[in-house]
Amino acid sequence: MLNVGLTGNTASGKTSVARLFRDWGATIIDADAIVRRLQRPGTAIFQAIVDRFGPDALGPDGSLDRPALRARILANPAERLALEAIVHPAVEAERRRLMHHAASRRDGLVINDIPLLFEAMDPARFDAIVLVDAPVPVRMERLIQQRGLPAGDAARLIAAQLPAEAKRARAHFIIDNDGTRDLLRDRAWQVWRKLLSRARALA
Repeated sequence: MLNVGLTGNTASGKTSVARLFRDWGATIIDADAIVRRLQRPGTAIFQAIVDRFGPDALGPDGSLDRPALRARILANPAERLALEAIVHPAVEAERRRLMHHAASRRDGLVINDIPLLFEAMDPARFDAIVLVDAPVPVRMERLIQQRGLPAGDAARLIAAQLPAEAKRARAHFIIDNDGTRDLLRDRAWQVWRKLLSRARALA
C-alpha cells in the first residue's frame, strides 16, 4: 500500500485535487472530515472544546460556532495551541484506525488529506507528499470571494500556516493551482499516474 500525504495551504485547491484522486480510485482519508465528525455535539472532543472555550464557542443550535472559534484562535496563538492540543491527537488516532482498515482491505493507494501536515506531523511517515499550491493573492481572493471571509481574517488565516515556499522544498510532487479547473485536472492527472506507478510497484 502506498501511503501518500496530500496537503496545501488554505484555499490552495487541495480539496479539489482530493476529489479527483478519489474519482480515479484512491482511498481518501480526510482529516477535515474526521474533525467535523469528532466535534459533533455529544462527543468527548466537543465537550472538551466547550469546557476549554466556554459557551461562547457554541452557536444558537448548540453546535460549535466555527466562525467564532476561528476568529478566537486567529487572534490569539495560545488559543490556537489549546484547540490543537484537544483536536489533533484524536484526529491522528482516528486516521491511524482508518489506515489500519485500508491496509486490511489491501487498498493499493491511500491519500491522507491533511491541511496541516507539515505543521502538525512528520512528513517522513508518508511514502510521498503531494503539495497543492497557489499564489497568496489568488488564495486571498478565494477566501474573500468564495468563502466570504473578511480580508483581515483571510490574511490572518494565511499567515497562521507555514509559508508554501518551505513546504515546496519538502514535497515530492507539487501541483500548482494558478489556472483553470481543466489545467488543475491535467496537472493532478500527471501526478496521479506517477503515484499509481509507485503503488503498483509495491503491490
